[in-house]
Amino acid sequence: MALTQEEILADLAEIVEEVAGVDAADVQMDKSFTGDLDVDSLTMVEVVVAAEEKFSVKIPDDAVKDLSTVGDAVGYIQKNQA
Repeated sequence: MALTQEEILADLAEIVEEVAGVDAADVQMDKSFTGDLDVDSLTMVEVVVAAEEKFSVKIPDDAVKDLSTVGDAVGYIQKNQA
């Protein structure tokens, strides 16, 4: 069954907290990974790998560059989940 936007956001927030050390409460739809959450490119790769495993989606490298905000990532996962 497909996850809701809220469920994806909650799970993604846990991933960002675990991988990047950002408080899950700060991971909101309008936050930029690099600007607001201070996630560098190497950490972003770790977030993507963890998200791929958690949500059973494939996020190609050329798609990662388009995921600048948390909302972008949530939308991509929601659209591409199995």
